[in-house]
Amino acid sequence: MQRLLAVVGNRPQFVKAAPLHAALRGRADVRTVDTGQHYDHELAGLFYEELGIDPPDHHLGVGSGSHGAMTARIMERLEPVMVEAEPDAVIVYGDTNSTVAAALVAAKLMIPVAHVEAGLRSFDRRMPEEINRVVTDHLAAQLFCPTDVAARNLAAEGVVDGVHVVGDVMVDCARLFGPVADRLADPGAAYGVERGRYALATVHRDHNTRQPSLGRIVDALSSLDEPVLLPLHPRTRAALRAEGLEFGGAVRVLPPVGYLEFTALLRGARVLVTDSGGAQKEAYLHGVPCVTLRPVTEWVETVEEGWNVLVGDDPERIGAAVREARAPAAKSDVYGDGHAAERIADLLVAVAASDTILA
Repeated sequence: MQRLLAVVGNRPQFVKAAPLHAALRGRADVRTVDTGQHYDHELAGLFYEELGIDPPDHHLGVGSGSHGAMTARIMERLEPVMVEAEPDAVIVYGDTNSTVAAALVAAKLMIPVAHVEAGLRSFDRRMPEEINRVVTDHLAAQLFCPTDVAARNLAAEGVVDGVHVVGDVMVDCARLFGPVADRLADPGAAYGVERGRYALATVHRDHNTRQPSLGRIVDALSSLDEPVLLPLHPRTRAALRAEGLEFGGAVRVLPPVGYLEFTALLRGARVLVTDSGGAQKEAYLHGVPCVTLRPVTEWVETVEEGWNVLVGDDPERIGAAVREARAPAAKSDVYGDGHAAERIADLLVAVAASDTILA
């Protein structure tokens, strides 16, 4: 049986891992490394419980820090794990420091890298995530793309071998966990808001947790005239404290929430205001308009179809976009049919059987 080592480090990666690990169960020996990039239980351990993921086999306990320091610590602590595990391939997800660190370690050890969510591009190299995506894709042997656009991005960079358009595993998650979230969590009962009559917000990107962007976003959200539920990321909480800032108006600051509760909050919201890449797409999948606190996005399809508006940190643009947010009449199946994880599992197993994963 093929030995696979999956490396995860933050909330979206825990979520993406759930359907793929389920699809691989009984077909491959999958071991998991939690880098500890999100070290808070609400942002890490709770997801294992909610999504039915087996507890990690290895914890690196990296925690927060600068991009260089975090990436270096992950590499230093991950290398002996890979050497001991001797996996046939290493699975990485998305675009975090955990992603690129694992890809670098595996490549230097001549272990094939399989990248889930390959080929995404914002074309903004000022974003650390963009650097992580590009480097990981050029190191990967198997690249699992969510869309045709992602595959074309890779081809434009000369990456054509091992590229597969499989759909997006987050569609799998929406299909599997959306109804579960509705049954388990009720935003109205928990927070006294009416379904479809509140905004949900998240803020955590490095750029937006520094001045002047942080202050501008605080002002914008505090000026909105409808309830705003804001599960506060630990990084953002620390930045607010350091800058002496706090949200006001109709903003209700919440502690970090689990994935299923966040999904329930999202499905009940009138609009999502976020700087998260994954949450933009989750809003699209659950039929919720999105206002993105960034000037660019890797999820260009959400903008092209009218579900997502890019506003950066400008308070006036944020306020106007939130007030005017409306769901378009329809959305496409551009991200797939909700069975991406099964296709990825089939490809991983088939490649292992043919012994061509390095091709």
